[in-house]
Amino acid sequence: MNETAGNWLIRGVNAVVGDTVVEGAAVIVEDGRIAKISSGDAPVPAGVLTVIDGNGGWLLPGFIDMHVHGGFGADFMDASKASYDAITSFHASKGTTRMLATTVTAPPEAIEAVLDASAAYRSGDMPHAALQGVHLEGPFISELWPGAQNPAFISPPRLDWVQAWLEKHPGLIKQLTLAPEKGGAAEVIACLAEHGAVAAAGHTDALYAQVEAAVEAGLTQAVHTFNAMRPLHHREPGTVGAVLSDNRIHAELIADGHHVHPAAIRLLVQAKPVDRVILITDAMSAAGLGDGQYDLGGLAVDVAQGVARLREGGSLAGSTLTMIDAFRFMLTHTGLGVAEVSRMASANPARQLGLQEVTGSIAEGKYADLVLADASFETVSRTWVEGRLVYRADAE
Repeated sequence: MNETAGNWLIRGVNAVVGDTVVEGAAVIVEDGRIAKISSGDAPVPAGVLTVIDGNGGWLLPGFIDMHVHGGFGADFMDASKASYDAITSFHASKGTTRMLATTVTAPPEAIEAVLDASAAYRSGDMPHAALQGVHLEGPFISELWPGAQNPAFISPPRLDWVQAWLEKHPGLIKQLTLAPEKGGAAEVIACLAEHGAVAAAGHTDALYAQVEAAVEAGLTQAVHTFNAMRPLHHREPGTVGAVLSDNRIHAELIADGHHVHPAAIRLLVQAKPVDRVILITDAMSAAGLGDGQYDLGGLAVDVAQGVARLREGGSLAGSTLTMIDAFRFMLTHTGLGVAEVSRMASANPARQLGLQEVTGSIAEGKYADLVLADASFETVSRTWVEGRLVYRADAE
């Protein structure tokens, strides 16, 4: 469902406003932006077209997913408008308001097709969740930690490729994941930093010192922390040790209970400041469809009981996670409060993407990127992007 940006009064909600929860809040949206936040019942101001009663549910900043491959049977590697509509529509129904089209390790021409398709999609009206840009996951990763990436297409870091992609599509590439220990990685990291893109460590065998050197070059993020990276050892802290101990690194996290044990998640959130953890889904095309046989980057994937694994070798292959489910998992297993988890799902990725002045939190003057969830965070009833109602549960 897509409506033009309207004027709204959303009342009777528990709203996450910054680091606090305003109970019984009323939020007025005018012309796509948050005009006023108040507590208690609010009169309907002149010009408000629609009044929404939240019935004691939660009004959250829209979720921003920096690492998502697909959903509802579609993959961003399809490089088609139909697939992008399917993905952004499905994830909007789970509270995502902005996302990065995430690739897999693939030939350069396949990556370029995603860049072209994403640029074209962004030039349209984007009727569902907004496609904020592209996250290139690979192909400059470690052969030792391919995970569910196709090893046939792994490449050494190619500065010439990255420069050509950045030149053809200025501002489109928002994140690139690579193994920082590989020759030529430092130059790619520096180039990304110069262009305002996030350089992230992932699918990597980097030693602690190699990660630290990459941070000095401009690396600021770790992809799906703990997964597909050199683990922590007390004499060689490795990639995980660097992520846990260096607060210049933002730690992505797949909070589904399959990729990372709840105890390790608690360790992460105890080690990292709350503003350095970023919830992601790493969702693949199976998200929203259930168990069965799927494809990820040309590799066969079997999904059983919601867990996606490569048919050959059994490695985890992305997830079927949604952001609202990750949000609820964090509340259930970490002891963190709603405002803290909201920061990980919205404010932190907004800051990493340079969007903190316009979105990522509920504040007067910011875009009305909003999610209305029930009291237990089980379901999303409405999602707004810049004041446009892009999802309504009772319209399905």
